[in-house]
Amino acid sequence: MSSAPTRRPVTIREVAAAAGVSPKTVSNVVNEYVHVHPDTRRRVQDVIDALGYRPSAVGRQLRSGRTGMIALAVPTISAPYFADLARHVAAQARERGLVLAVEQTEGQLEREREVADGQPVRFADGLLLSALEMPDEELAAPHPDTPIVLIGEHGGSDLPVDRVGIDSAGVARLAVEHLVSSGRTRVAFLGDKAPVHNSARQRITGYRAALEDAGLPVDPALVPHCRDWSREDGREAAHALLEARPDVDAVFAANDELALGALAALREAGRSVPGDVAVVGVDDVGEAEFSWPALTTVAIDRAFVAERAVELLTSRLADPGLPPRHLQTPYRLVVRDSSLRQRAVTSRS
Repeated sequence: MSSAPTRRPVTIREVAAAAGVSPKTVSNVVNEYVHVHPDTRRRVQDVIDALGYRPSAVGRQLRSGRTGMIALAVPTISAPYFADLARHVAAQARERGLVLAVEQTEGQLEREREVADGQPVRFADGLLLSALEMPDEELAAPHPDTPIVLIGEHGGSDLPVDRVGIDSAGVARLAVEHLVSSGRTRVAFLGDKAPVHNSARQRITGYRAALEDAGLPVDPALVPHCRDWSREDGREAAHALLEARPDVDAVFAANDELALGALAALREAGRSVPGDVAVVGVDDVGEAEFSWPALTTVAIDRAFVAERAVELLTSRLADPGLPPRHLQTPYRLVVRDSSLRQRAVTSRS
Protein backbone atom coordinates (compact mmCIF):
# COMPACT_ATOMS: atom_id res chain seq x y z
CA MET A 1 0.00 0.00 0.00
CA SER A 2 1.58 3.27 -1.12
CA SER A 3 1.67 6.21 1.26
CA ALA A 4 0.10 9.55 0.38
CA PRO A 5 2.58 12.07 -1.02
CA THR A 6 3.86 14.67 1.46
CA ARG A 7 2.27 18.05 0.83
CA ARG A 8 4.76 20.76 -0.08
CA PRO A 9 4.49 23.90 2.05
CA VAL A 10 2.87 26.88 0.35
CA THR A 11 5.34 29.69 -0.34
CA ILE A 12 4.84 33.42 0.17
CA ARG A 13 5.27 33.95 -3.58
CA GLU A 14 2.39 31.60 -4.32
CA VAL A 15 0.17 33.52 -1.90
CA ALA A 16 1.22 36.79 -3.53
CA ALA A 17 0.46 35.50 -7.02
CA ALA A 18 -2.97 34.17 -6.02
CA ALA A 19 -3.89 37.43 -4.25
CA GLY A 20 -2.49 39.66 -7.00
CA VAL A 21 -0.08 41.47 -4.69
CA SER A 22 3.65 41.52 -4.03
CA PRO A 23 5.38 39.17 -1.56
CA LYS A 24 6.18 42.28 0.52
CA THR A 25 2.45 42.99 0.90
CA VAL A 26 1.85 39.39 2.05
CA SER A 27 4.64 39.83 4.60
CA ASN A 28 3.04 43.07 5.80
CA VAL A 29 -0.28 41.31 6.31
CA VAL A 30 1.32 38.39 8.14
CA ASN A 31 3.20 40.75 10.46
CA GLU A 32 0.11 42.91 11.03
CA TYR A 33 1.65 46.11 9.72
CA VAL A 34 -0.90 48.91 9.87
CA HIS A 35 -0.18 50.49 6.49
CA VAL A 36 -2.15 47.94 4.43
CA HIS A 37 -5.52 48.82 2.88
CA PRO A 38 -8.35 46.90 4.63
CA ASP A 39 -9.60 45.42 1.34
CA THR A 40 -6.11 44.25 0.43
CA ARG A 41 -5.57 42.80 3.92
CA ARG A 42 -8.87 40.92 3.68
CA ARG A 43 -8.06 39.54 0.21
CA VAL A 44 -4.58 38.39 1.21
CA GLN A 45 -5.86 36.80 4.44
CA ASP A 46 -8.54 34.91 2.47
CA VAL A 47 -5.85 33.45 0.20
CA ILE A 48 -3.65 32.58 3.19
CA ASP A 49 -6.55 30.69 4.76
CA ALA A 50 -7.55 28.98 1.51
CA LEU A 51 -4.03 27.80 0.65
CA GLY A 52 -3.06 26.96 4.23
CA TYR A 53 0.02 29.16 4.18
CA ARG A 54 2.13 29.02 7.34
CA PRO A 55 4.61 31.88 7.83
CA SER A 56 8.19 30.98 8.64
CA ALA A 57 8.67 30.78 12.39
CA VAL A 58 12.35 31.63 11.96
CA GLY A 59 11.49 34.74 10.00
CA ARG A 60 9.04 35.93 12.65
CA GLN A 61 11.60 35.31 15.37
CA LEU A 62 14.30 37.25 13.56
CA ARG A 63 11.98 40.20 13.10
CA SER A 64 10.92 40.18 16.76
CA GLY A 65 14.45 39.67 18.10
CA ARG A 66 13.26 36.54 19.97
CA THR A 67 13.95 32.89 19.30
CA GLY A 68 11.10 31.40 21.33
CA MET A 69 13.67 29.35 23.26
CA ILE A 70 14.45 29.42 26.97
CA ALA A 71 17.27 27.58 28.71
CA LEU A 72 17.52 25.62 31.94
CA ALA A 73 20.98 25.18 33.44
CA VAL A 74 21.33 22.56 36.19
CA PRO A 75 24.32 20.81 37.78
CA THR A 76 23.46 17.47 36.12
CA ILE A 77 20.49 15.84 34.44
CA SER A 78 21.63 12.40 35.64
CA ALA A 79 20.38 13.23 39.15
CA PRO A 80 16.69 12.25 39.49
CA TYR A 81 15.76 15.57 41.10
CA PHE A 82 17.11 17.67 38.21
CA ALA A 83 15.82 15.28 35.56
CA ASP A 84 12.32 15.58 36.97
CA LEU A 85 12.66 19.35 37.32
CA ALA A 86 13.64 19.55 33.64
CA ARG A 87 10.56 17.50 32.74
CA HIS A 88 8.30 19.96 34.57
CA VAL A 89 10.03 23.00 33.05
CA ALA A 90 9.72 21.52 29.55
CA ALA A 91 5.98 21.05 30.08
CA GLN A 92 5.57 24.64 31.28
CA ALA A 93 7.56 25.96 28.32
CA ARG A 94 5.51 23.90 25.87
CA GLU A 95 2.26 25.30 27.30
CA ARG A 96 3.54 28.77 26.42
CA GLY A 97 4.71 27.85 22.93
CA LEU A 98 8.37 27.92 23.96
CA VAL A 99 11.22 25.49 23.32
CA LEU A 100 13.48 24.42 26.20
CA ALA A 101 17.24 23.88 25.96
CA VAL A 102 18.91 22.11 28.91
CA GLU A 103 22.54 22.65 29.84
CA GLN A 104 24.65 20.84 32.47
CA THR A 105 27.15 22.83 34.53
CA GLU A 106 28.48 19.90 36.59
CA GLY A 107 28.26 22.29 39.54
CA GLN A 108 31.48 23.97 38.35
CA LEU A 109 31.92 27.68 38.90
CA GLU A 110 33.33 28.41 35.44
CA ARG A 111 30.51 26.52 33.71
CA GLU A 112 27.94 28.43 35.76
CA ARG A 113 29.59 31.70 34.76
CA GLU A 114 29.54 30.66 31.10
CA VAL A 115 25.81 29.94 31.03
CA ALA A 116 25.03 33.12 32.99
CA ASP A 117 26.96 35.05 30.33
CA GLY A 118 24.94 33.41 27.57
CA GLN A 119 27.36 30.66 26.61
CA PRO A 120 26.71 28.07 25.24
CA VAL A 121 22.95 28.82 25.20
CA ARG A 122 23.42 32.15 23.39
CA PHE A 123 20.22 31.80 21.37
CA ALA A 124 17.95 31.56 24.41
CA ASP A 125 15.67 34.48 25.24
CA GLY A 126 16.08 33.83 28.97
CA LEU A 127 17.71 31.47 31.45
CA LEU A 128 16.57 29.47 34.48
CA LEU A 129 19.72 28.84 36.52
CA SER A 130 20.33 26.42 39.37
CA ALA A 131 23.77 27.54 40.52
CA LEU A 132 25.75 25.81 43.24
CA GLU A 133 28.96 27.84 43.28
CA MET A 134 28.41 31.37 41.91
CA PRO A 135 28.73 34.04 44.63
CA ASP A 136 25.92 36.50 45.31
CA GLU A 137 27.64 39.46 43.68
CA GLU A 138 27.91 37.60 40.38
CA LEU A 139 24.36 36.29 40.55
CA ALA A 140 23.15 39.84 41.15
CA ALA A 141 25.00 41.28 38.14
CA PRO A 142 22.64 42.61 35.45
CA HIS A 143 22.12 40.45 32.37
CA PRO A 144 20.11 42.69 30.00
CA ASP A 145 20.61 40.45 26.96
CA THR A 146 19.53 37.22 28.66
CA PRO A 147 17.28 37.67 31.73
CA ILE A 148 17.92 35.13 34.50
CA VAL A 149 15.65 33.52 37.08
CA LEU A 150 17.49 31.73 39.87
CA ILE A 151 16.29 28.37 41.16
CA GLY A 152 17.31 26.82 44.46
CA GLU A 153 19.42 27.64 47.48
CA HIS A 154 21.46 30.70 46.73
CA GLY A 155 21.50 34.39 47.26
CA GLY A 156 20.49 36.54 50.18
CA SER A 157 16.93 37.71 50.67
CA ASP A 158 17.81 41.11 49.21
CA LEU A 159 19.44 39.78 46.03
CA PRO A 160 18.09 41.98 43.19
CA VAL A 161 17.19 39.17 40.80
CA ASP A 162 14.10 37.02 40.19
CA ARG A 163 14.29 33.83 42.20
CA VAL A 164 12.31 30.73 43.14
CA GLY A 165 14.12 29.81 46.34
CA ILE A 166 14.33 26.66 48.43
CA ASP A 167 14.72 26.96 52.19
CA SER A 168 17.12 24.08 52.59
CA ALA A 169 17.88 24.95 56.21
CA GLY A 170 14.15 24.61 56.93
CA VAL A 171 14.04 21.36 54.97
CA ALA A 172 16.84 19.93 57.11
CA ARG A 173 15.26 21.10 60.36
CA LEU A 174 11.99 19.41 59.44
CA ALA A 175 13.75 16.11 58.72
CA VAL A 176 15.86 16.13 61.90
CA GLU A 177 12.94 17.21 64.09
CA HIS A 178 11.03 14.21 62.79
CA LEU A 179 13.88 11.87 63.70
CA VAL A 180 14.34 13.39 67.16
CA SER A 181 10.60 13.24 67.86
CA SER A 182 10.68 9.49 67.24
CA GLY A 183 13.26 9.02 69.99
CA ARG A 184 16.50 9.13 68.01
CA THR A 185 19.39 10.84 69.81
CA ARG A 186 22.47 10.02 67.69
CA VAL A 187 21.50 11.56 64.38
CA ALA A 188 24.09 11.61 61.60
CA PHE A 189 24.28 13.89 58.58
CA LEU A 190 25.33 12.61 55.16
CA GLY A 191 26.20 15.28 52.61
CA ASP A 192 29.15 17.23 54.01
CA LYS A 193 31.37 17.70 50.96
CA ALA A 194 34.27 19.92 49.98
CA PRO A 195 33.99 22.43 48.54
CA VAL A 196 30.72 23.10 50.34
CA HIS A 197 28.12 24.38 47.91
CA ASN A 198 24.97 26.35 48.75
CA SER A 199 22.67 23.35 49.19
CA ALA A 200 25.10 21.49 51.46
CA ARG A 201 25.79 24.59 53.51
CA GLN A 202 22.13 25.27 54.19
CA ARG A 203 21.24 21.65 54.94
CA ILE A 204 24.04 21.15 57.43
CA THR A 205 23.09 24.46 59.06
CA GLY A 206 19.52 23.26 59.49
CA TYR A 207 20.74 19.89 60.81
CA ARG A 208 22.86 21.53 63.49
CA ALA A 209 20.13 23.97 64.47
CA ALA A 210 17.58 21.18 64.95
CA LEU A 211 19.99 19.20 67.16
CA GLU A 212 20.77 22.27 69.25
CA ASP A 213 17.05 23.02 69.65
CA ALA A 214 16.59 19.46 70.92
CA GLY A 215 19.48 19.78 73.38
CA LEU A 216 21.55 17.18 71.52
CA PRO A 217 25.29 17.59 70.88
CA VAL A 218 26.62 18.18 67.37
CA ASP A 219 29.21 15.41 67.13
CA PRO A 220 31.70 15.74 64.23
CA ALA A 221 31.98 11.94 64.15
CA LEU A 222 28.33 11.86 63.05
CA VAL A 223 29.12 14.00 60.00
CA PRO A 224 31.32 11.87 57.71
CA HIS A 225 32.83 13.42 54.61
CA CYS A 226 31.11 12.76 51.27
CA ARG A 227 32.85 13.10 47.92
CA ASP A 228 29.55 13.97 46.25
CA TRP A 229 25.81 13.36 46.53
CA SER A 230 25.40 10.08 44.64
CA ARG A 231 24.20 6.65 45.79
CA GLU A 232 27.79 5.40 45.76
CA ASP A 233 28.93 8.30 47.92
CA GLY A 234 26.06 7.67 50.34
CA ARG A 235 27.00 4.02 50.69
CA GLU A 236 30.69 4.84 51.25
CA ALA A 237 29.94 7.59 53.77
CA ALA A 238 27.51 5.37 55.67
CA HIS A 239 30.12 2.61 56.01
CA ALA A 240 32.62 5.18 57.34
CA LEU A 241 29.96 6.44 59.74
CA LEU A 242 29.30 2.95 61.11
CA GLU A 243 33.00 2.47 61.75
CA ALA A 244 33.32 5.79 63.57
CA ARG A 245 30.00 5.68 65.43
CA PRO A 246 28.56 2.16 65.50
CA ASP A 247 25.92 3.41 67.96
CA VAL A 248 24.34 5.80 65.40
CA ASP A 249 20.55 5.46 65.47
CA ALA A 250 19.45 7.84 62.70
CA VAL A 251 20.72 9.25 59.41
CA PHE A 252 19.59 12.45 57.75
CA ALA A 253 20.85 12.42 54.17
CA ALA A 254 21.06 15.67 52.22
CA ASN A 255 19.30 14.08 49.25
CA ASP A 256 17.52 10.84 48.41
CA GLU A 257 20.43 9.45 46.41
CA LEU A 258 22.66 9.62 49.49
CA ALA A 259 19.86 8.10 51.56
CA LEU A 260 19.43 5.19 49.13
CA GLY A 261 23.17 4.53 49.30
CA ALA A 262 22.97 4.60 53.10
CA LEU A 263 20.14 2.03 53.03
CA ALA A 264 22.39 -0.29 51.02
CA ALA A 265 25.30 0.16 53.45
CA LEU A 266 23.08 -0.51 56.46
CA ARG A 267 21.80 -3.74 54.86
CA GLU A 268 25.37 -4.81 54.13
CA ALA A 269 26.34 -4.12 57.75
CA GLY A 270 23.42 -6.16 59.08
CA ARG A 271 21.62 -3.15 60.55
CA SER A 272 17.84 -3.08 60.42
CA VAL A 273 16.00 -0.01 59.16
CA PRO A 274 14.25 1.52 60.99
CA GLY A 275 14.77 -0.83 63.96
CA ASP A 276 18.45 -0.02 64.49
CA VAL A 277 18.81 3.10 62.34
CA ALA A 278 16.15 5.41 60.93
CA VAL A 279 16.83 7.11 57.59
CA VAL A 280 15.39 10.29 56.05
CA GLY A 281 16.31 11.86 52.71
CA VAL A 282 15.36 14.95 50.70
CA ASP A 283 13.66 15.37 47.29
CA ASP A 284 11.09 12.53 47.13
CA VAL A 285 12.46 11.09 43.90
CA GLY A 286 10.48 8.31 42.25
CA GLU A 287 12.67 5.54 43.66
CA ALA A 288 12.06 6.62 47.27
CA GLU A 289 8.59 5.08 47.42
CA PHE A 290 9.83 1.75 46.03
CA SER A 291 13.07 1.29 47.98
CA TRP A 292 13.29 -1.31 50.77
CA PRO A 293 12.23 -0.10 53.18
CA ALA A 294 10.33 2.76 51.54
CA LEU A 295 12.23 5.98 52.19
CA THR A 296 10.95 8.82 54.35
CA THR A 297 11.88 12.07 52.67
CA VAL A 298 11.20 15.79 52.51
CA ALA A 299 9.40 16.44 49.21
CA ILE A 300 10.31 19.67 47.43
CA ASP A 301 7.54 20.81 45.09
CA ARG A 302 9.29 20.66 41.72
CA ALA A 303 6.09 21.40 39.81
CA PHE A 304 5.83 24.67 41.75
CA VAL A 305 9.46 25.53 40.99
CA ALA A 306 8.98 24.93 37.27
CA GLU A 307 5.68 26.77 36.91
CA ARG A 308 6.69 29.81 38.93
CA ALA A 309 10.18 30.07 37.40
CA VAL A 310 8.81 30.02 33.85
CA GLU A 311 6.15 32.55 34.84
CA LEU A 312 8.79 34.88 36.29
CA LEU A 313 10.95 34.56 33.19
CA THR A 314 8.19 35.13 30.64
CA SER A 315 6.85 38.13 32.55
CA ARG A 316 10.39 39.53 32.78
CA LEU A 317 10.76 39.16 29.01
CA ALA A 318 7.46 40.98 28.51
CA ASP A 319 8.34 43.76 30.96
CA PRO A 320 12.05 44.18 31.74
CA GLY A 321 11.23 47.00 34.17
CA LEU A 322 9.51 44.80 36.74
CA PRO A 323 11.03 44.84 40.25
CA PRO A 324 12.83 41.65 41.36
CA ARG A 325 10.45 38.96 42.64
CA HIS A 326 11.29 36.32 45.27
CA LEU A 327 9.19 33.20 45.81
CA GLN A 328 9.69 30.32 48.26
CA THR A 329 9.07 26.70 47.27
CA PRO A 330 6.70 24.61 49.43
CA TYR A 331 8.05 21.41 50.98
CA ARG A 332 6.55 18.67 53.14
CA LEU A 333 7.61 15.61 55.09
CA VAL A 334 6.57 12.29 53.49
CA VAL A 335 6.78 9.62 56.21
CA ARG A 336 7.43 6.07 55.04
CA ASP A 337 8.82 2.88 56.59
CA SER A 338 12.46 3.96 56.91
CA SER A 339 11.76 6.23 59.89
CA LEU A 340 8.94 4.55 61.79
CA ARG A 341 8.80 5.47 65.44
CA GLN A 342 10.87 3.25 67.72
CA ARG A 343 8.80 0.78 69.71
CA ALA A 344 8.66 1.38 73.44
CA VAL A 345 10.17 -1.44 75.52
CA THR A 346 7.74 -2.73 78.15
CA SER A 347 9.15 -4.60 81.17
CA ARG A 348 7.20 -7.54 82.52
CA SER A 349 7.80 -9.02 85.98
